[in-house]
Formats: sequence, structure tokens, C-alpha cells
Amino acid sequence: MAKVIISCAVTGSAHVPTMSDALPVTPQEIADQSIAAARAGAAILHLHARMPEDGRPTGDPEIYDRFLPVIKQETDAVVNITTGGAVTMTVQQRLAAAERFRPEMCSLNMGSINFAFFPAARRITQWKHAWEKDYIVNSDDYIFRNTFRDIAHILESLSDAGTRFEHECYDVGHLYNLAHFLDRGLVKPGFFVQMIFGILGGIGPDLDNLMFMKQTADRLFGKDGFQWSVLAAGRHQMPFLTQAALMGGHVRVGLEDSLFIGPGLLAASNAEQVEKIVRILAEMGHEPATPTEAREMLGLKGGDRVEF
Repeated sequence: MAKVIISCAVTGSAHVPTMSDALPVTPQEIADQSIAAARAGAAILHLHARMPEDGRPTGDPEIYDRFLPVIKQETDAVVNITTGGAVTMTVQQRLAAAERFRPEMCSLNMGSINFAFFPAARRITQWKHAWEKDYIVNSDDYIFRNTFRDIAHILESLSDAGTRFEHECYDVGHLYNLAHFLDRGLVKPGFFVQMIFGILGGIGPDLDNLMFMKQTADRLFGKDGFQWSVLAAGRHQMPFLTQAALMGGHVRVGLEDSLFIGPGLLAASNAEQVEKIVRILAEMGHEPATPTEAREMLGLKGGDRVEF
């Protein structure tokens, strides 16, 4: 059976607590849902942090320190700490937790983009917390910044830690940016590309675009030069992941990417999404890669060499 790496993005920074009661906010909730997702079949846990009192995104390493050791103690999953943080953070705020904890993996957005989720505000009449409405509505003016200098700084800051990256590519140009850093030697062969579809400001959620992104990556990197995965926002999540698996790719689920488990039906947890993609993969004759298998495929340093 083909082995597919399942990543689970547990909480993210774009969704706010008003949107779903299942969205984990406190360190305990993040830990509990991460552990459940790993037990359901996720080999990689992609993690952000939030302020426990109101769910506001934070890059504070002290908040991360309240759930990272718990997850490590209870699972063998690969911990992947965001360097994307939130669009409202500086690069150094986004990098602080990764520099402190030196994880096996970090996410790395491969370029600057408009990053918007303001249309979601039209569906909400009451907000749980005072910060949420302005955060969502004002996203029509947000730019997620990762200049070439920013990307080089992040790569160089973690080079001595042996950390590898989930290279998040929101558009075709980001693949070319990745090729640039490969040419410079700051990215090593065998890297992991996360192709992202359906974010307002990035490439659209059309299956033709998935084919084009994969063909472009093959042309730039060679078919055997990289591992690749797909995530898609909202209702596009499961259809895109199914197509990616049919094409030989890996997959990412999680409440960061979609709050739903089916049309109009909110997911009860991250684990529920993991369980669903495990069933879909099984119907294709695939099975989830274990954390050990994922480490081998991605050339990771191992969970014994992190600092949490």
C-alpha cells in the first residue's frame, strides 16, 4: 500500500473562536486535539498558538511551552511550528517560537501575498470576543509579508538547528521563489512542498490549477527531487486532497484550513477530519505514513533533537 503523510493544522490564525466552538484556543485544547489527531493517523502536527483568554493569535514562546511538551510526551508525531504566525505579526514575532524550540519542521511561506478572509464577516452577527470583528473585517488590507530577505533570514536562523521546512506555496510564483533558494543552496534537495489553494489572494481552488502547480514543480525540481502535499481552504478541502492522493501526493487537513467536515456541517474536532481522510485514502489502497516513515521520507532529524 502507498504511504501518504497526513499533516494536521490544528488551529491556525485566520479563523476566530466565533466561527466554531471546536476551534482549539487554550494550550490544553490545542494539546488535546493534537494528540487525538495524531492517534487518528496524522504524522505531522502543524501548530500555531493563541492567547488562552480570548483566542487571539500569538507568537509568544511561553504559550507554546504550555502545550509542546505535552504533545511530545503523548505522541511520536512530528511537530511543525509555524513561522507564518499571523498576518498582524512581525517576522521576528513569527520566528520566536521556532528559534527557541528548534523543532524538526517549520512552515515557511514562500512569498508575500494579499491574505484576506473578510468575506466571512458577512455570515456573523454576534462575536464572542471584542478583537474578532476588526481582525476579520480589516483583512481586506492585510499583506502577509515574506520578502526574499525575510525568507533567507528564516532559513539561515534555523540552519544550525537542523530544522526542515514545509514550504507553503500559495501561487505558482512561490514555486519559482523556492527554486531560487534551492539554487542559492539555502534549501536542500528532498524538501517538502505544501501547495495551497483557495486562500483569497492566492491561487484559486480549481483542479486545473492543481495539475498546473504539480507540473510546474516537476519541471523546476525534477519528479524525484521533492515531496509534495496539498491543502485547500474550506469546502474544497476533501475534494482537493482526494485528487492529490490520486496523483501521488501527501495531504493536509485541520481546522486551520477548514472548519467543516461536510457541506454545511462543522467538524467536531481535528481528529474527525483526520479520520475522514484516512477512510478516503483506504478506499484508494493507501494508508497513513507513521511518524517514523514521515521522518524517513522528509529527512528529518528526529524528535529527540528538539528543545521542548
